[in-house]
Amino acid sequence: MPWTPNLSVGISMIDDQHKMWFQKAEALFEAGKNNRAKEYVGELLDFLDDYTKKHFADEEKYMLSIQYPGYQEQKAAHTAFIAQLNKIKSDYNTSGGNLLVILNANQMILDWLTKHISNMDKKIGEFSKKPH
Repeated sequence: MPWTPNLSVGISMIDDQHKMWFQKAEALFEAGKNNRAKEYVGELLDFLDDYTKKHFADEEKYMLSIQYPGYQEQKAAHTAFIAQLNKIKSDYNTSGGNLLVILNANQMILDWLTKHISNMDKKIGEFSKKPH
């Protein structure tokens, strides 16, 4: 499930980061599907974890800079998602690197991303275009 233009929020920094996120999530899924080396999957998981935290921090800073009224709700959603990612990493590690953990988690990641961008992030773009 790649990033598509209908997922654009209209803020280039956020859109560019979302595109990168989708690329990495896709790469993770492909690696899992093709039974690639476990280290590669571990590396991708670490990257996704770091990148997600950076993206959320950037997005939150932007929301504060435009005094976005839905900031708290977004922050809570971000925190919940980071907890889910941590659980995936932990499940993967405790399973001894079972790639099924990745394949199952990947759908959840992409579903969450798509819904979150469509339902919440797009509102940031709409708000940023309104005269204040």
